[in-house]
Amino acid sequence: MLLTVAQLIFVPAMVKMVIDFNKVGDALVVVMMVAITMLHWWSEGWIAIILALIYLLYTAFIALQGVKRFLQRGFTNMAEISIDVGLIYIFIGGLWFFAFIANIDTGFSSLITWLTAIHFHYSACLLAISIGLFGRIHKSRWYNAVVVILLAGPLLVVLGITFSTILEIVSVTLYIVAIYSLFFLALKTKLPRGQGVLLRISYGSLCITILWSFMYAFGHVIGNAYVGIPEMLKFHGVINGVFFGGMGVLAWAIFIPESKHQEFHFPVSQIRGKLRERKDPYPGLVDALSDFVETAKLPHAIPHFYEETNQYRLQASVQWKVWFKPFALIYQGLSRFMQQLNLPFSSKQIEMTGMIVKVDEQQDGRLAPRAWIRKIDKQTTFVAIYSKHTTGETTYMNIALPLPFSTMIGVLYLYEDNGDLHLTSNHAGDAGIYLAINRFLMRLPLHEHFVITAEDETTLTAVHKMRIFGVSFLQIDYQITRK
Repeated sequence: MLLTVAQLIFVPAMVKMVIDFNKVGDALVVVMMVAITMLHWWSEGWIAIILALIYLLYTAFIALQGVKRFLQRGFTNMAEISIDVGLIYIFIGGLWFFAFIANIDTGFSSLITWLTAIHFHYSACLLAISIGLFGRIHKSRWYNAVVVILLAGPLLVVLGITFSTILEIVSVTLYIVAIYSLFFLALKTKLPRGQGVLLRISYGSLCITILWSFMYAFGHVIGNAYVGIPEMLKFHGVINGVFFGGMGVLAWAIFIPESKHQEFHFPVSQIRGKLRERKDPYPGLVDALSDFVETAKLPHAIPHFYEETNQYRLQASVQWKVWFKPFALIYQGLSRFMQQLNLPFSSKQIEMTGMIVKVDEQQDGRLAPRAWIRKIDKQTTFVAIYSKHTTGETTYMNIALPLPFSTMIGVLYLYEDNGDLHLTSNHAGDAGIYLAINRFLMRLPLHEHFVITAEDETTLTAVHKMRIFGVSFLQIDYQITRK
């Protein structure tokens, strides 16, 4: 009954709050509900397998909506990411449910397989969507940390049960901290009266039932089961079903907060794959650096380099961080094939030769695009198509790096500091690194920062740093000299 009420009421209700279905989607929901209901009469045999398969297809459809939502934004807006993950998690619950009905050997007992299906319906899907809706109201760094732990929690608990009791108890401990933090944030957040009471009951019930999970995991570690599965079902399961699930769904049914995510509206290069058309040469990366930044405080050599780039020679030293080197070594085979982002593994200083050529504006779709093609020993290292766009009163450098079936977009904000020029993707507004796939534009968890310094009238240095999820993984040092 705990699983059935989630399948027929809780999950469809929460999903309907965040997804606008078309007629096909609505029909699929009805068919799913009929199939789940019929399973209570035909729980074995090939008919049961077909009915369970219908539910699995429904969960796959919901997960696909989560993927589509994510591809429209990427790694931005933690509240919406939480909803996306919740929609994807339901498919994992559907897989475990199908495995139970079809008697597929998962390596666990049928009871554990069944309980895992329940786990991914409540602790994964329903909780992730609920905290996502809560994040549309509450915003803080603390909330972001809580969401990361709670989203990773269901998988960590399953991995702990499968491979390590130590991992299991550590994951449950982190989960407890996150659950109590979520309850505290709900207490201090202003909510409509009725909704606030119900939501706090929902999150508060987790603060009680999670203690049973901890005792269950701790019993595994010391080999003395204080709490067994029957006790977990009677207390942990029933309270979560009635109070967390029931009160939570009722709370959000009172008022569904609107998403605060704003769509991306800046121009994106339409070029995908290799840049085939190379026309007349272009002198520089930009027509005038003053379009982006006040150049009066910059040494003359810096704007001259950007406006007359072909007059300069580049020496580069690529430094991969130690932790990232295994990934860089694996990636190198792919980058050589693509002839894009094809950086050497060695940190030895080496010359980058290059040229700047015009790109067809109609083909690219942006203003006055030009491609800077850089090579190392006849191997293409970068193909970057430079353009610009203005949002409000800020003009950004809009750089496209064509990839197979997609394009990576770097939107950089420029500013001057103590005579140095800074270009960064880590800034408010449009700044960021994005991936364009078909009609989707998603923000990546990458940040880059350039610092250009003029040593004298003919020599510059540049430092290019890159981070992933805030952790540094690459630095390129350039020595730039006028020919």
